[in-house]
Amino acid sequence: MELQGKAAIVTGGGVGVGRAVVLDLARRGVSVAVNYSRSAAEAEAVAAEAEKLGVRAVAVKADVGRDDQARALVEQASKAFGRLDILVNNAGVTRFIDHADLEKVGEEDWDFIFRTNVWGTFVCARAAAPALKKDGGGAIVNLSSVAGVYGTGSSIPYCASKAAINNMTVTLARALAPHVRVNAVAPGFVDTRWWSERDNKNAIQQLAAAASPLKKVCQPEDVSKVVVDLVTSDLITGQILVVDGGMGIRG
Repeated sequence: MELQGKAAIVTGGGVGVGRAVVLDLARRGVSVAVNYSRSAAEAEAVAAEAEKLGVRAVAVKADVGRDDQARALVEQASKAFGRLDILVNNAGVTRFIDHADLEKVGEEDWDFIFRTNVWGTFVCARAAAPALKKDGGGAIVNLSSVAGVYGTGSSIPYCASKAAINNMTVTLARALAPHVRVNAVAPGFVDTRWWSERDNKNAIQQLAAAASPLKKVCQPEDVSKVVVDLVTSDLITGQILVVDGGMGIRG
């Protein structure tokens, strides 16, 4: 896909990986709808940064875990830009619960995580599909995690939600072919605000780096580069690309 003149939605686009994706797309001439649910100031700031790069950008509030709001997000973005070519499903949530503490996991934890991570990914893809099929076809990239590949992460429900996204990526790739390609990126530890709010962030980062053959962890820009590569790679669909510094191959 040639990116110049295209239009995208990035969910959770105000911070972290989402912010990096917005700016990388903008640098390549893509107009972007920066979705947010709570981070209004950050989303507005990122949209302003994107516009300074010479594209159109809007910040759009929507809870992607609600079908009506996901559809409204797609409608607003399509009207703003007159087209929609790219959807990056980046919005995600978690709860930090020790895997061994099964009794601490409640029904509300499963509902909270799956509504945004899994249902939100699905309803955004469903809402965007008709627009993505126009103008020569489009691309969806879902943000997964090594939690869905290796079963390690902040909680069992979170790991399960990311595994579900991996499976959904393949099934959506079949369902939306040949007009829309669907892929996923599964990062390891990413140095973002999400982890900065944890008291043990530095210790976790050091452990993640030590477990990587490359001895470093992802920055948001590392993940964003792969997202953009998948958007532009016309013969890749239904794939989950792990970006973890080689953690999964360590001996």
